[in-house]
Amino acid sequence: MATLNVAIIGQGRSGRDIHGAYLSKNPEHFRIVATVDLIEERRQRSAREYGCDVYADYRDLMKRTDIDLVVNATPSHLHVPVTLEFLKAGFNVLCEKPFAHSVADVNKMIAAAKRSGKVLAVFQQSRYAPYFVQIQKVIASGVLGRIVQINMAWNGFARRWDWQTLQRMDGGNLLNTGPHPLDQALYLYGEGMPKVFCRMDRVNTYGDAEDHVKLILSGDDHPLIDLEISSCAPFPGFLYNIYGSRGGLRATMTSVEWKYFVPEEAPEQKLIETPLCKPDGTPAYCSEQLPWREEKWTPSEADGGAFTTATGGLYGQLYRTLTTGVPLEVTPQQVRRQIAVIEECRRQNPHIY
Repeated sequence: MATLNVAIIGQGRSGRDIHGAYLSKNPEHFRIVATVDLIEERRQRSAREYGCDVYADYRDLMKRTDIDLVVNATPSHLHVPVTLEFLKAGFNVLCEKPFAHSVADVNKMIAAAKRSGKVLAVFQQSRYAPYFVQIQKVIASGVLGRIVQINMAWNGFARRWDWQTLQRMDGGNLLNTGPHPLDQALYLYGEGMPKVFCRMDRVNTYGDAEDHVKLILSGDDHPLIDLEISSCAPFPGFLYNIYGSRGGLRATMTSVEWKYFVPEEAPEQKLIETPLCKPDGTPAYCSEQLPWREEKWTPSEADGGAFTTATGGLYGQLYRTLTTGVPLEVTPQQVRRQIAVIEECRRQNPHIY
């Protein structure tokens, strides 16, 4: 079994706490051979933790011929230029989210990957989160009937004053948190570009980017998707609430519950136009007792935490792509649609953008 040599650019919360943490615990598949960071303390720490080479300038990596994968965990506004440089230099690249600021930038990266013949992957690991995999299974089973509406609330309450609140660094809730729920939302929406309605606000942020997003995706023969990404919700509620013609589902990252009825088990009804009455002749409301079935899923110990398992899912799939050539499951072309939605959201909110 091949072990891939990996270089990580950036040793912040993503580069170290997500990528470094996962890769260093899976030595049978990955070996961290180099890290890059501008901060000396971070370089020294990664040298101790991984036993790897360290650099202050990411361009020094391009002199090496032993790197199978470059992980681009730089600050968001550097994702595109750094990814392009490494693709042009002939490296496989895994780019952190947000993938890009614009569809034009996505197209540039896809074209560069095609010219170089190298793999370009996007770190949209939430596609592999256990709760989301279970939600897909329930929907695919058909027990909920036709999916009418999907409510998603990636909410909480926070005041932020770091670089991820700044537009010039591609900050804000939509580009920072948004790629996770948007990837899931568009996957559940299905093929095609949805109609987009979006309202954004700046509430508790210290920067100039938004910290409250209301986004609705709709289209003929598709479920309506109502998505919130808000930092001003002290009572965030359920992550998912799904409405179907035969039942519904609600979920958090640690629990999925669904409730439905089987049509053959339900009372037979037919449309009537005359007033409804109780047995004593008094007016009655149109109601019935449905034989509901209820089921619940919680992650097993083997699943681990949602983000840890999701990270393993994406890296496992990327490993198979790099070693056997199987196609990526999360493709840059898919993520291009996400960036198109984000661009439209900015267009609809000129008071911020």
